Parts: sequence; structure tokens; C-alpha cells
Amino acid sequence: MRDVAALAGVSVKTVSRVVNDESGVSATMTDRVRLAAVQLDFQLNMAARNLRRADGRTATIGLILENVANPYSSALHRAVEDVARSRGVAVLAGSLDEDPERERALVAAFVARRVDGLIMMPTGRDHAYLAAEQRAGTPLLFVDRAPNLLDADVVLADNRRGAEAGVAHLVAGGHRSIGFLGDLARIATAQERHAGYLDAMRAAGLTVTDQHVVHDTTTVEMAVTAATAMLTGTDPPTALFTAQNLVTIGALTALRRLGLQHEIALVGFDDFLLADLMEPPVTVVAQDPHTIGRWAAERLFRRGDGDTSPFSTEIVATRLIARGSGEIAPRRQ
Repeated sequence: MRDVAALAGVSVKTVSRVVNDESGVSATMTDRVRLAAVQLDFQLNMAARNLRRADGRTATIGLILENVANPYSSALHRAVEDVARSRGVAVLAGSLDEDPERERALVAAFVARRVDGLIMMPTGRDHAYLAAEQRAGTPLLFVDRAPNLLDADVVLADNRRGAEAGVAHLVAGGHRSIGFLGDLARIATAQERHAGYLDAMRAAGLTVTDQHVVHDTTTVEMAVTAATAMLTGTDPPTALFTAQNLVTIGALTALRRLGLQHEIALVGFDDFLLADLMEPPVTVVAQDPHTIGRWAAERLFRRGDGDTSPFSTEIVATRLIARGSGEIAPRRQ
């Protein structure tokens, strides 16, 4: 920094303000400092800067999601990143793949890097192991699912009511035989969406049969297999409710392979890219990952800034988007 200051003809303090994006430096002076930095191949050493900070912060947060490649997770990731970037904070992200051991490994890796907070989509059954880190002052916030054996801030989608609304939409369209394809049965979101399916079926006085309910379709390929088996069985449903976006994609693949995409109605939980361009366009119960991610990040930063108010749970509403696939009338009862 001294070399940059000398080349630019400014003080070291001015260089510090420029490289740390602080106010109080004119545009002309900023350009001189940045030009000198480029000429000298100068890069800010974040590790060295963090050692000098009195508050001990590293200007990083950890984000642990089920799978950063999933459209829902990636949208949530972007919302968190937008809030963090506005504060000059970097986001370190990892995928836990519904593996409790991987969850613990990612937490350990981020804590070792002294992140200023953690946002997690938990998968394990016991999160008491995080209590020591919480007591040490690291803000923790959980998205999509609440933690077990730990009190903390949580932001969730209204999974049960969203699923109930999706199935009720199919019932209103005349369907009496509705199949359910669910995600990993042990996770809370899958349980809530299955409960919503059951709520809607019971409210309509409809019978749920075991052959019309499949859990643990955790990949597109598994969903293709499950949907194909259900639709080619002895008593196929006239409609499907799919409880996760990748499961929906698998069910759509099966419908197209069987030539049933215009005969079997489908409503999926979670929107996904190009759903409105499918033939027919896909009716979905849409979550709001942008609101969830933004709320989570803002809450985490408020905790880091000293907010000691009681922990809270925020429920974000879902929205039914009717596009065509969920409005196919049954050809038989």
C-alpha cells in the first residue's frame, strides 16, 4: 500500500479508503489510486486486513444449501449474495446433499474460516452441536427447515398450505384420483407437503391409496421411474401432485414418454426455469426464494450488528400459478 501511495502521490490512508470502498475520496483521486494499483499488480490481502480488525470479523458468511445446483437453492443463494454484497461481505456456499455428516463437515470448514455468520438448510436430526458456536457469538439462521434441538431464527415457506392449495386445485378441476410423488421422506419439507396433500384429499372426502403415494424420489431419474410405474399400473391416477421441482421434471419426462402429457393433470411444488414454455405449460405452487433469501440475510446481519431480540420464525406464503398442466380435465373417474 505504501508503494501504491507513492506512485499515486497520495497518503497510505487514501489508498486504504479506496481499496476498502470507503467514502471521502474524490473520483479523480480514486482513479489515480486504482491505476497505480494496476501498474503495481497490487491486490488487497484480506487475511492480513482481518488480523488488524478490532472487531475480529472476516467479512464472510457461510451458506449451506441442499444442492446449490437446484433452481430453488440457486435463487435463494443469489438473494443472500445480493444483500451480502451491499455490505461488502463475501458468501461461501456449499451443498450438503441431504447428508448429516456433510452438513457437519461444511459447518466445521466455515467455522474454521471464522465466517461472521451461518445460513443453513439443515438436514440432520440434532443441531445441538451448534450451541457452542452460537454462544460464542456467531449468528445462525435456518432456511427452508427448522433446526432440531436448537433455538434459532428460521424462515420457511408455507409448505403445508401450499401443497394443500395445489391438490385442492386438482380436486376443483374434477379429479378424484390424485397421485403424490414426494422428496426424501425424513426431511421436514417433504413431510409438510405430504401432509398438505392428505389435508386436501380428506377435505374432499377422497380416499388415498398406497399405490398412489411414493416417497424418496430424490433424483429426476427416480421420479421418472416412480411416475411411470404409477401411470402404467392397474389403477392409474388422473392427476399428479409432485412435491419438489426435480421430481416435477421427472414426472414430466415420464408423461411425455408415455404420451400422456395432455391427458394427466399435473401440479408441481416449486417453480423452475422454462416451466411456462413446456407443452402444456406447467402449473406450480411457487415458493419465493428471493424473499426467503433476502429476509434470511438481513436478519443474520442484524444479529451480527447486535440485535438480541427473541428468536423468530418467518413464514413466507406460496402462490399457485395456473398455466395449463394443472387444468387438464379428467377423462375418467
